[in-house]
Formats: sequence, structure tokens, C-alpha cells
Amino acid sequence: MERIDLPERPGWRDRAEELGFTFADMHGEPYWDETSAYGFGLAEVEEMIEDPATALHAMCREAAGHIIGSEELLDRLAIPAEHRDLIAESWQRGDPEIYGRFDLAHDGLGPSKLLEYNADTPTSLYESASFQWSWLQDQIEAGVLPAGSDQFNGIHEALVERFRSLFPPDTDLHFTAVGGNPEDYATVECMGWAARAAGLGAHYSDLEKIGLSREGQFLDAENRVIGTLFKLYPWEDLLRDDYARHIRGSNCLMLEPAWKAVLSNKGLLPVLWQMFEGHPNLLPAFFEADVAAGGPAVERAAEALRRGHVVKPLFSREGASISILEGGQVTEASPRDDYAGHPRIVQAYHPLPVFGGFRPVVGAWIVGETCVGMGLREDRSRITQDLSRFKPHFVREEKA
Repeated sequence: MERIDLPERPGWRDRAEELGFTFADMHGEPYWDETSAYGFGLAEVEEMIEDPATALHAMCREAAGHIIGSEELLDRLAIPAEHRDLIAESWQRGDPEIYGRFDLAHDGLGPSKLLEYNADTPTSLYESASFQWSWLQDQIEAGVLPAGSDQFNGIHEALVERFRSLFPPDTDLHFTAVGGNPEDYATVECMGWAARAAGLGAHYSDLEKIGLSREGQFLDAENRVIGTLFKLYPWEDLLRDDYARHIRGSNCLMLEPAWKAVLSNKGLLPVLWQMFEGHPNLLPAFFEADVAAGGPAVERAAEALRRGHVVKPLFSREGASISILEGGQVTEASPRDDYAGHPRIVQAYHPLPVFGGFRPVVGAWIVGETCVGMGLREDRSRITQDLSRFKPHFVREEKA
């Protein structure tokens, strides 16, 4: 793994605007940044990112069944009691999943470490699946990258196949996100693009325009019944909305499914450690109350936690309300405290690699149950946040 300075493509911002990538710059700062890129070896990607991420997903599915079958764990993950049957039924039916993204600490020297799993509403999909692929093609054509360069990026193709495998041709799917958010819309449109390529209908409505029929079915902005809904709206919020009481009787298949609520929760991390303690791709993690109480598992991880640990709320996005402690002192904390009121977990601190003063996090994309691509974000901060920069990557041609 290396970070290489490269010339930007002439006129790329105009091209981004034409394609609807209107958030390539945000708040006066670059979000998409192609002044440099990360290069990887093929074996490194396959053996240290792709295969481990696929294995981690299988572990997460095993953990999902374990959590859903335990009232104690559902309590600890703060899953509302009134909607636990919805989640359990979704799991028992085998409601299909579409995608997710693991955030990994990776330096190319040792095993990648799971920082968290964005299992329900991960964004940066358009940048990962589409815009960085066009960057690669343009830079090869311009001679900036060697002709044999590649990219770990089968995300769009995998989404097309996933939709095709789940739904008969011409099935109508609906897609929704909160209106007025260009990044969320780009993610939903990327999904709709894949569905249309799979021969399905794809209809979009802003979340706030979805209604309810007298018969209890969800309706889109044109009063069409919604049979399948991809919602870029997190389960932790939806399950606390008044509309949640209508889901079970709506006969609407939700994507991501309700059972993903137990995976898009940082309480997953201590459950994984409890189930697979010592796994090379996991970091020691515990519910905060368990660290205070002690016990054999905490003692085994005590030295790692003393060196440094990260405190994370069960629900947190873009690094909000996360803090890093080293030697018992807070050495870095997010300036945002949006999620400070939630219960917390403690995870051993694993430093991110540093390249030119920036710390990258690898986002390993799962479609179905397999890792199919990646995208990287970097920041000078040790906590990846909403304005952390997206960086393209390439895989170097293997020498014979």
C-alpha cells in the first residue's frame, strides 16, 4: 500500500457536475480529491481486504442470529422492545440484504482490523462504484497510470446481479431518501441504476412524501403501492418513528431488511469479540459497563485497552461523539456530540497508517454476502468525519 501524488484530470469538476456529482466539493473543501491516489498489490487486496471482509460478513450473519435470539443482547443494543418481533420475523423469513460497508484499518503490513460495519445505510457508493472507476480509465488513457493498472471495483456489476437474482424481470422497486441531500440521492440513484440494469422498474420518492393507504400499504408520491422499498434511512431512527408501527402490516419488503438493525449498531463489535475472541481481523471490544465490571475477557484485553481505546456510542455517524483515550487521557474527540446520550462501547485503539500527514480508512463493500470492491477516505484527524476526503485507488499490474 502506498500513496502517490498524481496530476488531476483536466476539467474533472465540470464532468462531475454534468454527472450529478455535485458534492465533490463541500463547504469550501474538497471531498473528492484526486491529487493523489492509493496503490495496492493484487495479492494484498485479495488476501488482506477482499477475503477477510467476506469472512467478517459471514461472522456478522452468525452474530445476527445470536443477537436476535437473545433478549439480553437486544436490550444491550437498545433495540426497541415493541419492534423485536419485526426484526425476528425478518431474520426468520430470510429477508434479503443488498449491501454494506466495512470500515477497516489497513496498512499492508499486518491483518486489516475491523473498525465498524456500516450495515444498513452506507453512503459513498457512487464515488466508490462509478466515479473512481472513470478516474482509473481516464488516467490510464492519459498515460498517468500504466496500461495494466486495475481497480478492486466490481460494485456496480455485483449490484446488478444481486437485484437480478432476487426479483423477477419488470418487478417494480421503490427507492427513498430524505429530500434535499445530494449525497444520499447519489447513493439511491446508484442503486436505482443497478436495478434498471437488472431489468427492474426503479421509482424514487423523497422519504417525506411516502404515505399510507387506508389498507395500511405504503404509497409513493404518485400514490402507487410500494411492494419493495430501498430506504436510505437508518433503522435506529425508523424504529423510533411513529410510522414503524405500520411496517409489519404493510406487506412491504424493506431493503435493507429489519434484521440489519442489529448489525448497524456498534454493539455488534463486543458481540463479535465475545464470539470470535482473538480473530486476527477483530479488535477487543466490550460494552462500557462490562469494562467497569471486569471479568476474564476484559482482563485478557486489559493491556491493549490501557494502551489506548476508543469510546463509541451504539449509534453514531461520521465520527460524531467518538473519543480516543490513551493512558487514561482523552487524546482526540469528535467536535460533534450528536449521539452523546446513547449507551457506549469500548474498542481497543488501533492506529491508522499515516501517509503524507493523512490517515486512510479502507471501505470494503459487501454486496449480498461477498466483498466486491473498496473505496478509501482519509483525514488528518484520527477520527474519520463527514468532510474526510474520498481518495481513488488502483491495483498495480503484477510483474511476471
